[in-house]
Amino acid sequence: MRLRIDFAYDGTDFSGWAAQPGRRTVEEELSRAFTTVLRAPEPVRLTVAGRTDAGVHARGAVCHADVDATAYAALPGRSDRDPQVAAVSRLNGVLPGDIVVRRVREVEEAFDARFSATQRRYRYRLADDPATLDPLRRRDTVVHRRPLDVAAMDAAARSLLGLNDFAAFCKRREGATTVRTLLEYSWRRGDDGVLEARVVADAFCHSMVRSLVGAVVPVGEGRRDVHWPAGVLADRQRSPEVAVMPPHGLSLEEVTYPPDDRLAARAEEARAVRRLP
Repeated sequence: MRLRIDFAYDGTDFSGWAAQPGRRTVEEELSRAFTTVLRAPEPVRLTVAGRTDAGVHARGAVCHADVDATAYAALPGRSDRDPQVAAVSRLNGVLPGDIVVRRVREVEEAFDARFSATQRRYRYRLADDPATLDPLRRRDTVVHRRPLDVAAMDAAARSLLGLNDFAAFCKRREGATTVRTLLEYSWRRGDDGVLEARVVADAFCHSMVRSLVGAVVPVGEGRRDVHWPAGVLADRQRSPEVAVMPPHGLSLEEVTYPPDDRLAARAEEARAVRRLP
């Protein structure tokens, strides 16, 4: 049977999502927890909606796993709890404190955490006045020691919206497309004085969000005009002038999916290699 798992984590002490020999990763910890509570003979394999880099956080992460139905049904033991409730309790009982499972539920086989997703939403936090930084938020907020013009950054960010080849902001991977639809990219200054970016797309390529942030920071500093990021985008090649911002300011906030009757169709669309018209 297939399970959808909604979870969150503080990425500070992880080497990202993907399992790596000799490194602590979110995938490894979560797979180990599932394998333990289900008493599975082999490690439980997980498919995630977004593979975050080292140091990146998540509040709204989603993955799926195919598990033995009998073992899952046995999770409540002698209690009268639903297996979904028991799964959350049992998993959080063995997971380390920097990962929390929010929800576990049965889903159709057509559900694919990665390919069925329609949108991913990220947030980036940037403090341009160190005195305003809440020390309790130091793990998810990047300190920038120059004042930033948030209105200019917002205008530059909005010029990047739409279906484009984001090769200028992505680390290329063999055989992977860099064509994406950027649905929302905006900046605002919160009540605490910290700048927050909201970045939404159908999907992201490697290091894309942190590079998009790095492209508008020089605009906020006044070193580049508001049209510069759009010019970098048009070049369609990785620019050494665009900084990849530190990972700890970034958090995956939400992943959205279509109705059940559209899951299979959406997965098929997402697997197709996208090209610009």
